[in-house]
Formats: sequence, C-alpha cells, structure tokens
Amino acid sequence: MRRWYTYTVVLIAVIICLSGCVKSTSVKTVSSETSKAISLKQTDASSSEVPEENDTLTICMVGDVLLHDPLEAAAQDKDGNYNYDFLFEHLKGRISGNDLALVNQEVIIGGKELGVSGYPNFNASFEIADSLARAGFDIVCHATNHVLDKGSRGVKNALEYWEKNHPEIEVTGIHDSNEDQARISVVEKCGIKVAILNYTYGTNGIAIPSDMPYAVDLLEEKRVREDLKKAETLADFTIVCPHWGTEYSLDVDASQKKWTKLFREGGADLVLGTHPHVIEGIEEIQDNDRAHWTNNHGNGDMLVYYSLGNFANWTSGTGAGVANRMVGGMAEITLTRTPNGEVAISDHEILPIVCHVSDDPNEISVYPLNEYTPELGQQNAIRKQDATFSTEYCRELCKKIWGM
Repeated sequence: MRRWYTYTVVLIAVIICLSGCVKSTSVKTVSSETSKAISLKQTDASSSEVPEENDTLTICMVGDVLLHDPLEAAAQDKDGNYNYDFLFEHLKGRISGNDLALVNQEVIIGGKELGVSGYPNFNASFEIADSLARAGFDIVCHATNHVLDKGSRGVKNALEYWEKNHPEIEVTGIHDSNEDQARISVVEKCGIKVAILNYTYGTNGIAIPSDMPYAVDLLEEKRVREDLKKAETLADFTIVCPHWGTEYSLDVDASQKKWTKLFREGGADLVLGTHPHVIEGIEEIQDNDRAHWTNNHGNGDMLVYYSLGNFANWTSGTGAGVANRMVGGMAEITLTRTPNGEVAISDHEILPIVCHVSDDPNEISVYPLNEYTPELGQQNAIRKQDATFSTEYCRELCKKIWGM
C-alpha cells in the first residue's frame, strides 16, 4: 500500500511537470460590450474552471475550403447523407496539435434545405461544420466573396447551426445582430489573449441584405481602423484574416499592399490572407521597411501571409495555371510572451499541402506535400484538366513562391 502511494505521488508530480497548454473544450463567454471572448480552459472536477497559464501559444491556419460539385458528390453517400472527414484525414493531427487552429470556410453553410451546390453559387450541408470541428479547428472565418450566395437565409442558417451544435467554435466575419458585429472576437488561451478580425473585399456583387446590414464584415477603412483600435485595448496580439487579392495571381496586388499598410498602422501583428486560390508570398514588415521573409526567424513587428491558397477544391477550369490551384499552405506560428510582458512571434513556418482528387471518392484528400509521392501526383485526376500537374510541379511552385 505504501509503495502504491509513493508511485502515485511520483506519477502526479511527473504529470504536473509535463503539463503545458493543451487543446481542450472551449467555453464561449462575452467579456464586455466590445469583446467576444473564448477562454479555452482545463477543468478540475473538484474546482471551478481556471484559465490556463503559459508563455507560449501555437497557431495554425489553412486556406479556402472550396467545395466544388465533385467534392460535394464525394461527401454524399447513397442515402444522401454527407461527411467531409476525408478532406482532413492526413492533416487533422497537425491541425489539432496547435493551440489555436483557424480555417477559411469559403462556402456558406446553409444546409441541405437551401440546396447543396457548387460554383458559381455555393452552399454546403451542415455536416462540413461537424467535420471542421472534428478536424480540430477552433476559429472559422466566414467573410468571403461567396458568403451571400444563399442570401441572408444562408448566413442565418450557418450561425444557428454553429451556435447550437458547436458553441465552442468561434465564428468570425458574419453576424446576426448589430451588437454582435460591434464586438471583437478575442480568444484567450495559455494566458495569452488573441484578437481575430475577418473581412472580405466584397460579395460578388450581391447586395448586403437590407434586413441584415450587419451580416458580413467588409474591408471598409473606417470599420477596420475602429476594430483595430478596439483590439489593441482588449488583446495581447491581433490577427487580421482578410479575403483579398486577385484570383489565380501568384503576385501581391496594389490593394493588398494598401491594406497591409493600414493593418500595420492600426497595430496588427499577423495577417493571414485568403481568396486568390493560389499561394502568394510571406513577408515580414520591419517598421517602415519591408523585407522578404526567407527563413523562420526575424525581428520584424508584423508578419503577412498574403495568400494561403486553397485547402480543398476541384475546379472545373482547364489549361495552364489550374495546377497552381491544387497547392496550398498551412501557416504555423508560435507566440511567446517576452520578459517585458509583450507577446510576439518567436517562430513561424509554412507547411505546403496539396489537394488530391480522384474519380474514386475514397481517394480524395488533402496531403502534406512532403508526404505526397510522385506516384500519387501521376494519379491526381486534375491532370486531365492540366497535364503539367505533378508532385515535382508542386514542389517547384513552393520553391518559387516561398523559397523552400
């Protein structure tokens, strides 16, 4: 009995020493009139919940979950039920391994009642939300140019489903009230508060619903400046997730440069961009000077991933350039609290990923590029639409854009 007690004490001591900031169930609370906060907490059955304390926080984000018709068809079984888990099968361990995981949900989640559809007016079944949750995502960015493809009903359906079925997940970029839009999303974990702002450049010409003027966060200068100012007072670190840029362009455009300057002036620390559907460069902003980021370390005070490209897609396009749309990136960033109490980026990387599509639905998935064999590259059905696609092509593209 005495030996058992001794072993138990030692075991508990080891567990305490090894414990850090681990991903656990989220609890959503409203911290003030201007802040929507999520405290991700560890729970003790004998005590009330206490926020985790740590000096390091890891963050990841992937680009567009773009559900074209063939992907929707692959997700549907013979009984009409949907399941999208296959898309995340090879990456969910890495996604959930980060303290905070973000994703750009390109397609509105309006549910089957509004008709599941692909390009040009997208709509996904609710089950994609379930798959995102199971993959380990904590924050879902909904401000995209396709957010109003099913009008205000699509936005309402998505918000209602998230709130009812996955309240632990923070949804950004869309709202069900003026009050909700006025709040800043702030996530607290490992003793670090992170503000997340999400905007889209537009909605493909679809007017903002007159009965929901607050439905979507747009890249409007006055609002962005005000939000950044609020975020500075509420959080240790500010992330902006803009849906911006030029579709299919590997180069940063003038609009992206303009907004980058504004974000920097407002105090943003990290920019994670989406929309071009291809990857673009990564840049560190050092005061008023801009230096291309070529490694995992630096002394700049704002980091910009201009475009993470697509996470999943199966475009109907053909010809040169289609291969580029199959390559994306997972941004991974480490935040550390410095001795003076400030929170800064201490490390970052980009994990190249590739979407494998196939006439066999069981073979469709997204892979880390370093696990994507030349044999798989030759089997990718996208080669029927762009014969230049290959594993080597993907590697050369990443080398061209990211120098790796």
